[in-house]
Amino acid sequence: MPEKKLSILLVEDEENLHEALKLNLELEGYEVTSAYDGPQALKAVQNEYFDLIILDVMLPELDGISVSENIRLQGNEVPILILSAKNSSADRVLGLKKGADDYLTKPFNLEELLLRVNKLIHKSRRISKEHVADEYNFGKNNINFKALEGTNKQGKKIALTKKEAMLLKLLIENKNEVVPREKILQAVWGYNVYPTTRTIDNFILNFRKYFEDDSRNPKYFHSVRSIGYKFTD
Repeated sequence: MPEKKLSILLVEDEENLHEALKLNLELEGYEVTSAYDGPQALKAVQNEYFDLIILDVMLPELDGISVSENIRLQGNEVPILILSAKNSSADRVLGLKKGADDYLTKPFNLEELLLRVNKLIHKSRRISKEHVADEYNFGKNNINFKALEGTNKQGKKIALTKKEAMLLKLLIENKNEVVPREKILQAVWGYNVYPTTRTIDNFILNFRKYFEDDSRNPKYFHSVRSIGYKFTD
């Protein structure tokens, strides 16, 4: 199965520049979604997962700085690269303060833009905080990722599906950190467009049944309202 293309949301209202950037990003192997104003950009971010957003500052209806601020207020940590004709240090600081990860002034060198895009995406994709071995113990529970099997404190064996094992591994690798719902759907299910299912909730409920002393008062598997899920040990 071919590896899924990395996806970029390109938000730029100047049509010639937009088309030139889109073409060059696609030639680099990225999947590009277009938006031409602020509200369009926010709608796209609510409906889809992106590995990066390239965001112009001077946009119709809602400027890029406000778009960036809005995205961060929603708890979304997608990397944002701002493009701006404004090159004063005050403008740059404002962009970074409002949530951008990088700031490139126009006119820019295309090769530099592509290098920054690559760097931001790969820095963001390294979300694992620690490497988890094939076996992991917490409390009196054990998970064998290779065998797709768990053992609870009563010594009962639990057969795990591949998706359950992937989700467990992702949560454990990011122990004590909230993993956003979007990141889980992308990493485990490969969804780009968010489904309206309670898929992850159901998996978390299963984990509580398997491994918690009291599934109503979980010690290990937590839902963080409107944001994501967390494993604590």
